Amino acid sequence: MIAYLFPGQGAQTPGFLHRLGGAAPHPAIARTLAEASAALGEDVLTLDTADALASTVAVQVALLVAGVAAARALADEGIEPEAVAGLSVGAYGAAVVSGAIAFDDALKLVRLRARSMEEAYPRGYGMLAVLGLNESEIARAIADSGADAYIGNLNAPRQIVVSGSDAALAKLREIVLSRGARKAERLSVSVPSHCVLLEGAAERLIDAARDVRIDTPRIAYVGNRGARVLRRADAIREDLATNLRYPVRWHDSTIALSELGAHVFVEMPPGQTLAQLAAESLPDAAAIAMDASPAASVAARVRAACRRAQN
Repeated sequence: MIAYLFPGQGAQTPGFLHRLGGAAPHPAIARTLAEASAALGEDVLTLDTADALASTVAVQVALLVAGVAAARALADEGIEPEAVAGLSVGAYGAAVVSGAIAFDDALKLVRLRARSMEEAYPRGYGMLAVLGLNESEIARAIADSGADAYIGNLNAPRQIVVSGSDAALAKLREIVLSRGARKAERLSVSVPSHCVLLEGAAERLIDAARDVRIDTPRIAYVGNRGARVLRRADAIREDLATNLRYPVRWHDSTIALSELGAHVFVEMPPGQTLAQLAAESLPDAAAIAMDASPAASVAARVRAACRRAQN
């Protein structure tokens, strides 16, 4: 079984939309870029400059476009997933590819999502990735710090991301490093995602999502909050609308995909971290990061991985 993984905010780098598909972009990528530009009323290729990526809106919209474009290019090369999962805003790309939501509707919801997050916290907040401590150790450090910080992403048993104000994260960084964390680094995220601080933004998105058509997915869709397969349209609607407010249990999502039977994991552009996490958690699985590689070469790698898994 092939599972697609869609990265979230923090995976972006300047020019990543322009690098999709390598030197000669796949026709499906060009069509998707044009479709997104028409739906949003702006050229999406202007969203991946260094200056543009300072905006949460540009980052999240561009990540959705990249993921859907890459998945469509792979489909044209004969590769289709049987399960999908996306980290944070990556859930929207996963939902599009699963057939649960139309691409243009996902684009508009993501733009609203990002604007709501950015308007709530235009500056002074972000996320801190901590490596080397587990969830209970991080929770204890947060409590001891007395800072306004919250666990946001559980990417691996000892790779956890914390959200909060700049001051809170600076204070927490000192504590976790003193308690044995191997690394504690700020992410390229300017909002405090996946915590109670985004309650208001989530409410705004819930209201908007009520008017969006959501269908039963054609393939398995693993949600962010509960790290389980969501088969009903209303459950996917809730996951998309509220995942910015709750922690992402990404490690558990990867395990859920494996338990479904996934043995080949393909990360959509522009990230590589999700493929690396899958490889670390599931050493018998194949993990491929598409990044800027041509769709034809990635498709060949996926076919080879599937053959090896069957032998």
